[in-house]
Amino acid sequence: MQSQDYYIPAAAMGAALAFKVPSLARAWRDPLLRAVCALLAMAGLVFFFAAPATIAEVNRITGIRNFSAPLVYSLLSAFSASCLVLIVNWRGGPPEQTRRISRRWITAYSIEVVALIALFTLGKTPVERLRDLDTYYANTPYIREMILLYLVALTVAGVSMNVMCWRWALQVHGWLRAGLLIIVLGYLFNLAYLVTKFSAVFARWGGHDLDYLSSDVAPTLASWGAQISAVGFCLPLVCQRFADSWSTWATYRQLGPLWHVLHNGAPQHHRPVRISWWSSAELRVTQRESDIHDGMLSLYPYFDAKARAAAYEAALAAGSDPVLAHAEADAAMVTAAVRARAADPLGKIVNSAEASGSTPPEWPRDLVRMSVVLRQSPVVAAARGHAATRSESDSHERTR
Repeated sequence: MQSQDYYIPAAAMGAALAFKVPSLARAWRDPLLRAVCALLAMAGLVFFFAAPATIAEVNRITGIRNFSAPLVYSLLSAFSASCLVLIVNWRGGPPEQTRRISRRWITAYSIEVVALIALFTLGKTPVERLRDLDTYYANTPYIREMILLYLVALTVAGVSMNVMCWRWALQVHGWLRAGLLIIVLGYLFNLAYLVTKFSAVFARWGGHDLDYLSSDVAPTLASWGAQISAVGFCLPLVCQRFADSWSTWATYRQLGPLWHVLHNGAPQHHRPVRISWWSSAELRVTQRESDIHDGMLSLYPYFDAKARAAAYEAALAAGSDPVLAHAEADAAMVTAAVRARAADPLGKIVNSAEASGSTPPEWPRDLVRMSVVLRQSPVVAAARGHAATRSESDSHERTR
């Protein structure tokens, strides 16, 4: 692999991290968000510092031959720990237990990083190696132990990730299961990377030369594994956000019929406040619900409990279940109230209700279901027609 093959995924991880930074600033105490950002940061650093050009530059700047070796191995260990911590926090559970398990993984890999640095300090690496340090120094005292230690640490992380993700995938469904299975696939590539590394090192111990497995095959497997795992981590989060956004917009659209009925029949001083076109879907839904509540508040004096009860019985008789029948009854009552208000331009009913102190019927609750049945239910259509006929009759009476 060439240096650009490392820098491209490093840049992708950096862009993803930059996208998450504002969220992290707003919710620093969220352990899951911190774990996601730590994983993205570690993955980007691993790719960046593992590039041959970066390895040579770091060695030159520090003035220590092969200084990049313990640096890259430490970053790989930190990346492994961040993956484990992310899965622990993502899976959830009792907060204290989650924190305890996370601290154990962080402590274990922190100790391992300190040991890597100590072993590198004790060993000798007089010849700079940019691509094949693992095999070139496979028989060098202390450096041999350093190489074995980081490979064992990555193996423990890889096996643990596969076991945890696979068990969790068997308990969940949907995008989360798909993401977990993709992570498992990515870590199978990582385990294949470790097999090639171990094979090359063991071959050196036995006096054979399989260096190409370590210098050529292993980096490609690691790159594929990291990128596939990143897709697995991101897929459920992105799809969940898309699903939430889609659900919010669907709610906004479903509230449309009820909003339009109340908006078109509302007095001028009850017109809704306009919001900017770039407002979020959540804000639009909140605004629409607020407009609906304000509209129904102005209809309170016109709500007719008898009309609602009659519509409820008609809906049940037509085969609706009780929940749907309640929504149809509410919609029928609102429709009749809109007609009644239109037939009372002087507000006589409002003044009468205020003077008598009468209590209006129960407030309609399921706005979405009520809005949906507003244009679909024959019971509501019948109530609308009855209200129209009654309004015309009242108008004739006033004309006389």
